[in-house]
Amino acid sequence: MILFYLLLAALAALILVVLLRTAAFKPKARPADTPEALDYDGQAAIDALGRLVRCKTVSYYDKAQEDDGEFEKLIALLPELYPQVTKTCQLTRLPDRGLLYRWQGREPGPAAVLMAHYDVVPVDDANWEKPAFEALIEDGVMWGRGTLDTKVTFNGILSAAENLIGQGFQPRQDIYFAFSGGEEVNGPGAVNIVNYFRDNRIELSMVVDEGGGVVQDVFPGVKEPCALIGIAEKGLMNLEFSISGGGGHASAPAPHTPVGRLSLACTKLEARPFKAHFSKPVLEMFDTLGRHSTFVYRMIFANLWLFGGILDRICKKSGGELNALLRTTVAFTQMSGSQAPNVIPPQASMVANLRLNPEDSVAGAIEYIRGVIADPEISLTDQVSMEPSPVSRTDCEGWQKVCAAVSHTWPGSLVAPYLMVQCSDSRHYGSISDKVYRFSAMALTSEERRTIHGNNERITLEAIGKAVEFFMRLMKQC
Repeated sequence: MILFYLLLAALAALILVVLLRTAAFKPKARPADTPEALDYDGQAAIDALGRLVRCKTVSYYDKAQEDDGEFEKLIALLPELYPQVTKTCQLTRLPDRGLLYRWQGREPGPAAVLMAHYDVVPVDDANWEKPAFEALIEDGVMWGRGTLDTKVTFNGILSAAENLIGQGFQPRQDIYFAFSGGEEVNGPGAVNIVNYFRDNRIELSMVVDEGGGVVQDVFPGVKEPCALIGIAEKGLMNLEFSISGGGGHASAPAPHTPVGRLSLACTKLEARPFKAHFSKPVLEMFDTLGRHSTFVYRMIFANLWLFGGILDRICKKSGGELNALLRTTVAFTQMSGSQAPNVIPPQASMVANLRLNPEDSVAGAIEYIRGVIADPEISLTDQVSMEPSPVSRTDCEGWQKVCAAVSHTWPGSLVAPYLMVQCSDSRHYGSISDKVYRFSAMALTSEERRTIHGNNERITLEAIGKAVEFFMRLMKQC
């Protein structure tokens, strides 16, 4: 009986602790300052983006497929579209289509870097409702490849500078505009720019590249728009699984064919996902957005020490974006075997695309997979890989400046760090700066996000102007 009462008291104490922690898990105070009104030429920004979109700067892993003339055409347009920038900022062209503008500040000090890429992914014209490279405008929307990824930020940066220079503004310290023309194919343009900063010993106050945006209905129980700023990005690995066998006619198969054994390895790995890691970007996002969630979710996020396992199990079953934030993910994307339906292949292979959690590594992931599939005859080959990026600081002036520009451009949004699950050029900057932030200066619906790298990519004219406003506010703090 005494034991029963002790257990009851312990349970009551546990419930009390959980409820008290949940009650204390309230939204943090936010600044109440009024955003500054900005004066800029919105129509010029729209026209400039249209001109950029009409340049077919499509990048391919096979360079022979690229049209270098289209890239040079875009670069040749820049003095016409942004004459004040051309006159005021020094342009350095670096190998592999790297463009680096320097806007000199009034005094020495660490420089800010604003990034974008001007190459785009290929288009399947047959599946587009509007032409992909005509920048057609209908009902307040511009259609075209690159409108979102990322010519809008390329244009937003240069248009912001164009207007500020015209108004007589000069930054306190240097601002660099760093653009690459091969981001979509992991080209070395951004690497060459980073090497330029390193070789010239240029200290950086912050780096801002594509990444999160202003989105809704992406966090459990939160109805307000969320402005997500990536402070790290997951690593990447394309891992090939291959096995050789005797082959032969399908009429007399062995108990286990090469394709069958690869299929078994696939199902084993999907049944045993990687361990969840509550990394710093994810914990900071939970701490920020979780405070605005409904009571049940606030209870979970305020007490991860108790409910973390439950959240992990939910994510394992549901998959999707929240699950991707917690663990290294494995997506099987390719498989090859026999060229004929009645022939057992002598060799078969499949490829998995892994996105590595910041707490994992390429070598560790391969070791884990070997243990799970438990088939020594299956060879694992790392086709291409990148380690997770370092995690950037959120306790510094650079972070505060980005947050201020976001909250003033999209008032009412909840600004939070997050872990970017895609890869970007900004990962190269982790070797020279711990203040790398990933934010695409747009408010995007789920439908609009699906058009990135897909069909019918398009942007509202309002969003084009908002990108200019964001970068103007950010530059005025530099």
